[in-house]
Amino acid sequence: MSTLICEIFDKSGINRVLTRIAHEILERNKGAENLALIGIRTGGDYLAAQLQRKLVEIEGGTVPLGTLDITLYRDDTNSRGNMVVGKTDINFPLNGRQVVLVDDVLYTGRTVRAAMNALFDCARPCNIQLAVLIDRGHRELPIRPDYVGRNLRTSRAEHIEVEFDEHHVPQSVSVVK
Repeated sequence: MSTLICEIFDKSGINRVLTRIAHEILERNKGAENLALIGIRTGGDYLAAQLQRKLVEIEGGTVPLGTLDITLYRDDTNSRGNMVVGKTDINFPLNGRQVVLVDDVLYTGRTVRAAMNALFDCARPCNIQLAVLIDRGHRELPIRPDYVGRNLRTSRAEHIEVEFDEHHVPQSVSVVK
């Protein structure tokens, strides 16, 4: 059983952070013309959908959205027990696109490494950028996010819990032990 240590964001805080990240993405990429969002299942895909809505609200037009399951690319499957392989859903070309990979929490960097390997098995994007809601440090690989909701140093005994409602809208982010 997890014990709540503190709440980092409530629903409105998450909304503000995602709005800021959307503006940063548009500024860095000079608009949304060649942009695509890919969310890492599960959590990152829900946040990517929220970011897509924000980007379209701000910029207009369309921003392709895909989801990526990295189960078969993980290097820790033995320590995680039985893992269910989910569905990757990218039904648009990625070659030459500026891809923003979205995840909820960045920790060791291993999930992002697996996601990049999976993406390169599908296509050759122009570049890959990383957007995360929380960067908690403890990196084991040289991976750094381009867009961060909040940097939050935690102990290895602590965990970040992102709660979503039944419609996959983020409700809160908390540190638990």
